[in-house]
Amino acid sequence: MGTVRGEPAFRMDNDVLAFRFTETLAERFGDRVERLPTPERFGQWLEANGLRFDEAVPTRAELRAAQALREVVYRVGATVAQRGAPDPVDVEALNAASRRGRAYVELRDGVAALVSGGRRPVIDALGVIAQDAIGSVAGAFAELVSVCADPSCRGLFLDMSPATNRRWCSMNTCGNRAKKAAMAERRQLAER
Repeated sequence: MGTVRGEPAFRMDNDVLAFRFTETLAERFGDRVERLPTPERFGQWLEANGLRFDEAVPTRAELRAAQALREVVYRVGATVAQRGAPDPVDVEALNAASRRGRAYVELRDGVAALVSGGRRPVIDALGVIAQDAIGSVAGAFAELVSVCADPSCRGLFLDMSPATNRRWCSMNTCGNRAKKAAMAERRQLAER
């Protein structure tokens, strides 16, 4: 994973944009690594995910709104993964973020391009994230929402495996960490 300009690098290994966004608070149940500590870092995350609609640095208020949305998305997703009903307050916050966004898709030179339709491009980007979250926790996808088995991560993902028995949000990160821990434990047992 490494670092970006002295900060922990963003995890980009989740196919679901909204769930990737929740990973900007890493090790949520462990050492808690905030990957969006400043508006500048938030702008870098938006750019890395194709959501930077202009060159302006997000404001502190927009960063706080992003962090609040991130936690709403996480709570809703984790509740759906446990086959529960999300808190109506969280559902309304998610819906409100979706409604505020004015981004749309255009066809440009044979490529779908996301465009900000309003005067608040960061709010438009948050709207895209909220819409992605709603699409990922609703309908047929709701049954596929899962929580990573790593107790310090507990990241969200869609389990698209044929047997729907995937345990880790990322085999390269959490799965690899679990494999290393199991190997170390076997080694310790063998040395006794």
